[in-house]
Amino acid sequence: MVLGAGALGVYFGGRWIEAGEDVTFLVREKRAAEIKENGLKINSTHGDYELKNPQVVTDVNEIQSADVVLVSVKGFHLEGTLDALKSLRAKGAYVLPVLNGIEHIRILQEKLGKEYILGGLSYIFATLNDKGHAEQSGDMHQLIFGELEPSQDKICKKLAEISENAGFISKHSSDITLELWKKYMFITALSGVTTAANLPIGPVREHPETLHIGEMMLREMQNLAKKYGADITDSDVEAALQNVHSLDPEATSSMHKDRRKGLQLEADHLQGGAVRLAEEVNLNVPYTRAVLGMIKPFEQGL
Repeated sequence: MVLGAGALGVYFGGRWIEAGEDVTFLVREKRAAEIKENGLKINSTHGDYELKNPQVVTDVNEIQSADVVLVSVKGFHLEGTLDALKSLRAKGAYVLPVLNGIEHIRILQEKLGKEYILGGLSYIFATLNDKGHAEQSGDMHQLIFGELEPSQDKICKKLAEISENAGFISKHSSDITLELWKKYMFITALSGVTTAANLPIGPVREHPETLHIGEMMLREMQNLAKKYGADITDSDVEAALQNVHSLDPEATSSMHKDRRKGLQLEADHLQGGAVRLAEEVNLNVPYTRAVLGMIKPFEQGL
């Protein structure tokens, strides 16, 4: 199952279909109508693919059973998925969330049970075009997943098996918690500094004072992760910085793109979540808190 048919859902769900897997998209009525009119396609630097007659449903009650449900919604939409996820969980599904951040893991575990929430994240630049097709750019198209509970070993091995030839890079991680925090560290800093400055990464890098803010956010997130048992090393931070320096000058975060479009932002889910988690362990994160303050006026869009 793929909950929703946003860019990530279409891309990874479509690649599973391309590999011969049985995938169904659970979407809203408006999205279902768009898919009926325009179909579903992947336009990608790794090869295009058209999904022939994709299975699309709008009512969770139409689904008899499910093994795994991929959840890739924005953080502020998570609450609206819980009823559907509870229904799918009752029908046998494990939940694979690939949201940015960390707090959603705790929320899903509390609502659905720890045993059924897998750890997951992705590295990909993908958006939907005006026809609702997935547009993937750049080299990154990676899905990482792993067990958060020992009982999840079998389902994760099955996911690794079906993803091996699915047309994207997959990784079955032995320490998915560390992977989640490394992604959270990087995306919080990158989205924060580009959105607050309202600039792509090139101009941010050109100004040491601005880049310094991003570097300090990485360090704050490193310290925060250690408070929660994820040992992000100095080498991991340096790798994140090298990643920033390797990006195309016009590259930017999805949050910054949303700010430019006047859309709702994930600031509360990312930077806000980091501040809340820091408060729980009495950790000071002044750069993250300041950047959150700079972004907050744009959070609800225009």
